[in-house]
Amino acid sequence: MVDTPLREPAKTSERIDLSGLSLDELTRFVETELGERAFRARQIYKWIHQVAAADFEQMTDLSKQLRRRLSERAAIVTLAKDLEQRSVDQTIKYRFRTWDAKLIEAVYMPSEERRTLCVSTQAGCAMGCTFCMTATLGLQRNLSAGEIVSQVNWVNGEIIHRNGASHRPLTNLVFMGMGEPLHNFDNLKKALQILQSPEGANFSHRHITVSTVGLVPMIERFGRETDVKLAISLNATSDQQRSQIMPINRKWNIASLMEVCRAFPLRQGRRITFEYVLMKGVNDSDEDAHRLVELLRGVPAKVNLIPYNENPGLGYLSTAEDRAEAFREILAKAHLAAFVRQNRGRDIAAACGQLANRPGPSGVSPQSEV
Repeated sequence: MVDTPLREPAKTSERIDLSGLSLDELTRFVETELGERAFRARQIYKWIHQVAAADFEQMTDLSKQLRRRLSERAAIVTLAKDLEQRSVDQTIKYRFRTWDAKLIEAVYMPSEERRTLCVSTQAGCAMGCTFCMTATLGLQRNLSAGEIVSQVNWVNGEIIHRNGASHRPLTNLVFMGMGEPLHNFDNLKKALQILQSPEGANFSHRHITVSTVGLVPMIERFGRETDVKLAISLNATSDQQRSQIMPINRKWNIASLMEVCRAFPLRQGRRITFEYVLMKGVNDSDEDAHRLVELLRGVPAKVNLIPYNENPGLGYLSTAEDRAEAFREILAKAHLAAFVRQNRGRDIAAACGQLANRPGPSGVSPQSEV
């Protein structure tokens, strides 16, 4: 195993973070601030977002003088790996430290078909969902576009370094980590533009999903201004239920949420994913399943049923496997595409609703091999 040294986070208050710039912005910086030609910006952009370069010295097709000037005026990596944990199911949880000592987590989930990264958009979360450990942190701050992108670049670079990959290892991105993505929409949108750029990582809109608890006005804007897939964290079938476990429902209830979902612009053949966390005795009855069928009637929908990942002190229990399957069968009989999702990384507190900067029982050192 070859150790990877910790990368110190860039202090973006002192140097401009190039990982958070679009190609147009980077081109303006290179031309106006450095007096270089535009093609240099494309070279730098590819190094950052295709090769996941960690510093300017890796950019061997740039002159030494330009690399020195870049290091004086700018930075690339805005995160440092603080901890790495490996699950028995091959999931890897990374805890990153920002330049101002905030801690965030991203989760890498490899499989035979795809290599997915679950990305965070905020340090903590303001939404207050009572079943989620991230909510116990409160909102510390929004992540910048560069900090969002850097999670992706960091993990890509780590896998390239460990395995000698010659191309972008990650295939799919899900914005379901710490924070509410649409609560940090401007930085999310910019990060998506960078990640989808053909000159950069070039992720397809088909391979990116953004999840929201239901910020109704921002869902409308998300539909107008982006082209990636939408997931709704629904988790209840009545306002009384949902308001108890998801305070956002007191502002935008289920009716308003379903109205914006019905109006959401969908590409041909695409569906909205509805995530439904099954909690024993809370929202997992046959009656809940039948109400869910009625709620989603007429909406191009796919339902991910997620057996609750139990968290200490929150008071909720996971639905049993047979109850989850019975719930799914009711949806399937009503011709709803429904799946009981496999939870990844439970043993390292990396599964849905568990991210809270705490070590799991299988916690290991930051230098574990990918």
